[in-house]
Amino acid sequence: MIKVLFLILLSSNLAELKAVERVFLDPGIDPLSDEMVNAINSLNTTWKAKRNFVGVSFDYVKGLLGVAPDDISLPEADIQIAEDIPESFDARKAWANCTSISNIRDQGVCGSCWAFGAVEAMSDRICIASGGNLQVELSAEDLLSCCSYCGRECSSGRVARAWDYWEFNGIVTGGAFAGAGCKPYKYAPCEHNTAGLTLSNCSSVIPEKPVCEGKCQPDYNKSYEDDKYYGKNIRNIGGARRVEKIQTEIMSNGPVEATFIVYSDFPSYSSGVYQHHSRVSILEHAIRILGWGVENGVDYWLVANSWNTYWGDQGYFKIRRGINECNIEDKVYAGTPDFSRP
Repeated sequence: MIKVLFLILLSSNLAELKAVERVFLDPGIDPLSDEMVNAINSLNTTWKAKRNFVGVSFDYVKGLLGVAPDDISLPEADIQIAEDIPESFDARKAWANCTSISNIRDQGVCGSCWAFGAVEAMSDRICIASGGNLQVELSAEDLLSCCSYCGRECSSGRVARAWDYWEFNGIVTGGAFAGAGCKPYKYAPCEHNTAGLTLSNCSSVIPEKPVCEGKCQPDYNKSYEDDKYYGKNIRNIGGARRVEKIQTEIMSNGPVEATFIVYSDFPSYSSGVYQHHSRVSILEHAIRILGWGVENGVDYWLVANSWNTYWGDQGYFKIRRGINECNIEDKVYAGTPDFSRP
């Protein structure tokens, strides 16, 4: 009996043991260099690296990581864990009629990831809850510029506050730079590597301070107030069995926003299931989780970033699931669209 119990415990802890035993790189390696790419790829680890950032400084990359510590606590979600959680799930396929789920945005030179992860998940959830009848892109610009208590605009923002703002203030529509909706994004997409040569290089650009304007762009067919969408049941997904709770929430209501600690090897991600091999932590980043799966025996979360499709795996990345890799399972946020609000 003791031997059987030991084997069960050993099996259940294999993932944790693998994480502990992983190889870590020399902390002196330049994070954006070929040396970093070659070092990662020589490990034959669960992921591959490439040069995603060329011609920009590491300080520039740090400027894209804009998560400030939360100063409020959202209620913990009361989730009845599903009995039939599948081995893999992809929101893009589950709700193929909701175009926002497959959209990779670009935060430009602004550290607005906290706002992007929020409005992306909110947009997906509006479409899903409406049965596909409401295809909208909520405005990162509106949240970034008008949520005065969320943080410091392009420098950093509080993710919990962003969801709180959706419930009490509402957010208008507005997608990409110079795009459609009430308030499109103010900052142009950036070229970070040779794949994006059609875009401007933002390496020396200092973003203008966002200005909150209670009006829509000219010729838009709605007023600012009439264009707002609201949320309710804003919540944090945590506690015991949080992995299954996150999975249940995604497969029931759509993608969620989460934050994670970025290490110096992450900017070079290309494909596979990311786990950090650098001990050099930088800052915290906000993203959108839209599914999960298993690759070569490794459990992962499927995640959408906001650094254009030239970054990573066409804008996406996978990260180890179930071991709280980079604290990605610590702060996960969701809410429900409130269609009763005008």
